[in-house]
Amino acid sequence: MYKRIMTFTCALLAALSMQAQWTLQECLNYAEAHNIQVQKNRISQQEGEESLKQAQAALFPSLSFSMSQSAGYRPFQESTNMVQNGIVTKTSNKLTWNGSYGLNANWTVWDGGINRKNIEAQKVQNQITALQTQQTLNSIQEQIAQLYVQILYTTEAQKVNEQLQETAQKQYDRGLERLKVGDIAKADLAQLESQLATTKYDVVNSKTQVEGYKRQLKEILQLDIDEPFDVAQDEIPDAQALSPIPGKSEVYVQALAQRPEIKSAQLSQQAADIQLNIAKRGYYPSIGINAGIGDSHYSASDDSYGKQLKLNLNGSIGLSVSVPIFDNRRNKTNVEKAKLQRTTAALDRSDKELALGSTIENYWLQATSAQQRFIAAQTAVKSQQTSYELVNEQFKEGLKNIVDLLQARDNLLNAQQNKLQSKYTTILNTQLLRFYADGVMDL
Repeated sequence: MYKRIMTFTCALLAALSMQAQWTLQECLNYAEAHNIQVQKNRISQQEGEESLKQAQAALFPSLSFSMSQSAGYRPFQESTNMVQNGIVTKTSNKLTWNGSYGLNANWTVWDGGINRKNIEAQKVQNQITALQTQQTLNSIQEQIAQLYVQILYTTEAQKVNEQLQETAQKQYDRGLERLKVGDIAKADLAQLESQLATTKYDVVNSKTQVEGYKRQLKEILQLDIDEPFDVAQDEIPDAQALSPIPGKSEVYVQALAQRPEIKSAQLSQQAADIQLNIAKRGYYPSIGINAGIGDSHYSASDDSYGKQLKLNLNGSIGLSVSVPIFDNRRNKTNVEKAKLQRTTAALDRSDKELALGSTIENYWLQATSAQQRFIAAQTAVKSQQTSYELVNEQFKEGLKNIVDLLQARDNLLNAQQNKLQSKYTTILNTQLLRFYADGVMDL
């Protein structure tokens, strides 16, 4: 029974461990759905939709109802005269009260077309806000990809260090045996022990770095501190680092057509043109219509409450025309500022296009140079591996000293680290180039 429980427990823990392993795509999908900054941006999009509805509603008339009730008290006055709707009412009551009611409508028939332009401007702004959300998401996805690849690189480097530690342990054990028979000096054994300690430190340091990168990735994903997390440990084949690298000019052309920061800059220019049009319409006249229905009653009247409401019922309608003649340069200032904003928007677009080109060129240079280093590193690792194995065998036979062994070990370690670094640098920057070209991230 005990063995069954232990078997079930181990299977459950293994299943949970597997569930905690995230692929890159799972990380990207989770961030898109749960990242707080992305969610805030989506709220801004919803606010923009509400602003659009308000701008559209400004085209229609407004309607309001008002009511007032008041009381008056004149303790030393013998009589009070009250004028309501052209009727004079006299009373000797010291305490009086009256009420009035009104239903009023206003409609801006023509404001130079500003309201309709405001609707157009808000629609463009909503598109910009949506693109800003995508821009934020793209930035987060880049950070996730960089950390994810860094975890894979450091994990593979950790495996190399563990292999070196295992070899160093065997060499140390072999040194102990040789010391017993007087084959090596104590100083040589101390160097072997120092090498073993160094490899143990490298393994611990690699593990610490991996956990640090995982913590950073969890922070971006905004996972709880107690939530288990690990990345899928599928080793990326070396052949992937040798895949063709997209051309920088081709990537730049595609990025100009689909990157949200460029689309946003283009729409910002369009928005600036609309704002300039709105500013110019400030010179146009505006026409408005207003209408209202009113009623009132007074306690001092001899007529009943119902009769007063009937007799005092009145309606009105009016037309207003406003023509700007001298506005203390308000409209001209608005027009000039709008022109400057349009120029600024054009400069912002140029700046973003230049920054995009520089980023793509940097990724291309990093990928190209790293790929060349990787090709050279593959040959170097094979050569240093062969050399290290040969020196190790010669050391066992007493033909090589400890200095030769440590030098061969350092050469092999440097070659392996150079290969791993160039491999993952190539893969990361190649993926980023493809991400900028078509918006897809996949290892």
